[in-house]
Amino acid sequence: MRRVVVTGMGLISPLGNDPADVFDRLLAGESGIRRLPESFNVRLTSRVVAPAAFDGAQRLPAARLRMLDRVSQFALAACAEALADAQLALGDEDPNQIGVSIGTGMGGAQSTDDGYQRVYEQQSDRVAPFSVISAMNNAPASWIGIEHGVRGPNLTYSTACSSSAVAIGEAARRIAHGDVQVMIAGGTEAPLTFGTLKAWEALKTLAQEDVENPAASCKPFARNRTGLVLGEGAAILVLEDAEHARLRGARLHAELAGYGLATDSEHITRPSVDGQARAMALALTSAGLEPSDIGYINAHGTGTQANDMVETAAIKEVFGHAAGGCPISSTKSMHGHLLGAAGALEFIVAILALRSRVVPPTAHLRIRDPECDLDYVAEGARSIEALTAVMSNSFAFGGTNAVLIARRA
Repeated sequence: MRRVVVTGMGLISPLGNDPADVFDRLLAGESGIRRLPESFNVRLTSRVVAPAAFDGAQRLPAARLRMLDRVSQFALAACAEALADAQLALGDEDPNQIGVSIGTGMGGAQSTDDGYQRVYEQQSDRVAPFSVISAMNNAPASWIGIEHGVRGPNLTYSTACSSSAVAIGEAARRIAHGDVQVMIAGGTEAPLTFGTLKAWEALKTLAQEDVENPAASCKPFARNRTGLVLGEGAAILVLEDAEHARLRGARLHAELAGYGLATDSEHITRPSVDGQARAMALALTSAGLEPSDIGYINAHGTGTQANDMVETAAIKEVFGHAAGGCPISSTKSMHGHLLGAAGALEFIVAILALRSRVVPPTAHLRIRDPECDLDYVAEGARSIEALTAVMSNSFAFGGTNAVLIARRA
């Protein structure tokens, strides 16, 4: 089996579009969560979101934009950043040895929402001619392949909130088994439309606004948590066969050492301790590591009552006596929940923590929940000099649980 390394990382996120800057803001406890404009939230009871500061017109030609939903715009921009970070000139590579693997839960939600508004609200007989190709879930991966002339496997994974973690893990397997030398992998999501927000509101999982400080509305693992905050953006990584990276003199961010995938098959929305625990255990086995080797966990930590209690119990089941000594944080408290893109964003955050030996906090954790009694780094960023391996958890509606482990390359 070939070793898989991370050589490039790119972001479009609620906290900015440069990974180093985003990480610094996370360490400082800054939040990208905002109150919706009054014109938008009149018919919504959950009035906070985590939007990305992004203007596709500044990045892409007008002719292309007409065919691109915001979800694909994010993916193309983050991919360009990741390739630049990797210093990988795809024109010098065999295109058959390069693949794409992208996760998204909602796909082109904006195009879908716009089309429905035209047909049902405005009573129009016409919708935009590119509605189908803008809305389809595989559009982001397809556009990346077209943009960069990629001829290897082009894959799309849609497993709700674990989509991009699955996309990264399966991409790594393609490299490990010798199918390709390079995979462009990650996730993208653009769910901040009125229709999507109303649908999520109906599930009663969205956080209520903190009236004193809207930016603090997502409070994972806190007793007074009220739910998740939807965010948008994309996170893309360049994964390479370690030998390929060595021969071209690439800088290595980390080794993607472990991947675990397990399904609950119990309930469509309620999480399972068993499924989450099995995914973590499989990732540790894949990496050849013991629980005590993991120096930090970026938790799924959505801020819902059920998820945070179940994830706490699952970590205890897998880590045993080591659970209490492992720093854990949910950065969703600051960048919100990017649904299908969350796993990729949080894996990048975990890699940056590994490189810097500093882990970000769980922001806004002031009132402890006795059911969530692990070390959730509530005091602020923490230095960990001995940090050599990190874990990133991504769990999902539907029960698909994916866990990624990175260690020093």
